[in-house]
Amino acid sequence: MRIRDGMEEYELELENRIKNLMWTVSGDYSLDFKPDLAAFARSRYGALYDGMKQGAFARYFDREAFSMYLVKKMYCHAMEGPLLSVSQLCIEFAVSARMIKEREGVGEIRRKACEDILEKEFHRLQENEVGRLKLAMFREILNGREPAPKRQKRWMDLLWNLEHTEDTMEVIRTADILYNEVVDPYFERQHGTLEQVLAVTMEDLAEFSWKEFLEEEVMESSFETYLDKLTEQMTNLDTMEACKQEKDREEQEKKSSDKRVLVVDEKALEKMYSYVERNYGKTFLTEAEEKRMNYLMCRGIHSDCSLYFTRGILKDPVLRNYQYEYARKQKDKNLYEYYDNHRIVKNNIRILTDMLRKTLIMRDETEEVLADRGKIVPSRLWRVGRTSEARFFTRELYQDSSRFVVDILLDASGSQRSRQGQVAIQAYILSEALSNVGIPHRVMSFCTFWDYTILHEFRDYEAQRKENSNIFEYVTSSNNRDGLAIKAIGGGLLEREEEHKILIVLSDGKPYDVILNRPNARNPKPYEGNYAISDTGFEVRRLRSQGVCVLGVFAGEEKDLAAEKKIFGKDFAYIRKISGFSPVVGRYLMKQIEREI
Repeated sequence: MRIRDGMEEYELELENRIKNLMWTVSGDYSLDFKPDLAAFARSRYGALYDGMKQGAFARYFDREAFSMYLVKKMYCHAMEGPLLSVSQLCIEFAVSARMIKEREGVGEIRRKACEDILEKEFHRLQENEVGRLKLAMFREILNGREPAPKRQKRWMDLLWNLEHTEDTMEVIRTADILYNEVVDPYFERQHGTLEQVLAVTMEDLAEFSWKEFLEEEVMESSFETYLDKLTEQMTNLDTMEACKQEKDREEQEKKSSDKRVLVVDEKALEKMYSYVERNYGKTFLTEAEEKRMNYLMCRGIHSDCSLYFTRGILKDPVLRNYQYEYARKQKDKNLYEYYDNHRIVKNNIRILTDMLRKTLIMRDETEEVLADRGKIVPSRLWRVGRTSEARFFTRELYQDSSRFVVDILLDASGSQRSRQGQVAIQAYILSEALSNVGIPHRVMSFCTFWDYTILHEFRDYEAQRKENSNIFEYVTSSNNRDGLAIKAIGGGLLEREEEHKILIVLSDGKPYDVILNRPNARNPKPYEGNYAISDTGFEVRRLRSQGVCVLGVFAGEEKDLAAEKKIFGKDFAYIRKISGFSPVVGRYLMKQIEREI
């Protein structure tokens, strides 16, 4: 207890220190922001310098106007992480010279902050264009102006020119140019110019929910909360989207169990179903079917949960809200990635189709066997009366390839966000190949929001081939209650008439779900760790005992491999790149088909 109290005192003292720096630089003690203590652990100079920049930007520029530009840009489909990274660079060069002129010591803190980032973040920053621009700028801060490629030189000059500006609009204009040139060269053509972005009204913004960008603990928060959160982040020197996601994940894992339990009242519960409907699309089940499904599946540790079957917000929207626009934008990204790799995708479909077709041809070949009825064999008639062997006939036996049915279940939780396009492409390749050889199959994704496990159906077993393109509507969010999703999908699979049933599950091997405590509920344990792994493994073994072949395809971090093996046992495949998904699944399907020959 003393250690914890000591840590709390230290964090409070540290927070006050950073705030005092911000207030001193800004001269406005009414300013409020929450210092990033995790950033201090990574770089004390970086965190202190970020606090100073918060104050300086509020003093010299219109902080609210710049924040509003960012949310309007994201409303028009800009990506949050890269936009923040570009904006942080613009703010850095807009305020640094002024701060150093007034306080010489700021220059040394700035240098040490840049050195920390170059040392600790060098390899990660090299992975994208914005990161490489940031590396080049930090090197020039430390070493002076250096030669650079022509295109990068233009961007660097734009940033250096901000040292002389006093106009917030100039900072906004530079951030917009850099985003459109460095991050998304097609943005203006597809979504509009800076003037069109700034023309977005507060009424437009008010119609959209910003909850997609907020942590579960503040899920009730509004657009204003998101605006505050964005304002705090836009000056952080080392904030990048990947870094932020990793930090959020680590913080989520470190929270104590009681903080993973979200408690809501009856009023919130009444709104929950309509919120799910607005943000994931209408359900395709009738009320009676929905009640029956929840009664059959949501038992035991899932008794306080619900299932929600939908064809997605783009197919059955309630209204065109932020989530609808986000899903539409993600579909465009998935399709763009598909068209960018069109020839490779087509070739993979052809190869996988040929593999499956050759295997099925072996099943379709007829086999002639001796029998007690059928076509008479004259050469065996001498046996009549001489032996008890009565097989004087031959019969042709036909293998039936239509006796197979396949379910493909995709993890659509937030942990898959960085590979959405690749997951959609690989699932599409597999679905096209199965359609080509006539094997009935269903493709669904799952995620869990509050106590609802959302099952998004892209195509049903008997759907026409054109429905395969629905897979590009794959979008990720929230958590994942794997055990309940597998149980629900398995229930539908077991009702099929085909003799041989196969379930393919793509996941990161890490079931995790925030528990929603209903009033007077039993308050079950948070769905995580061994508790969740054991439940998911149980559902997999239960399906196998009922004759379903279940393959787990792991697409997560290597440190989570052990958990995936516990869940799926021997029928488990580890793919280091998502591009290995469809070949691995194709080989598994061939193996199952050959086993029945």
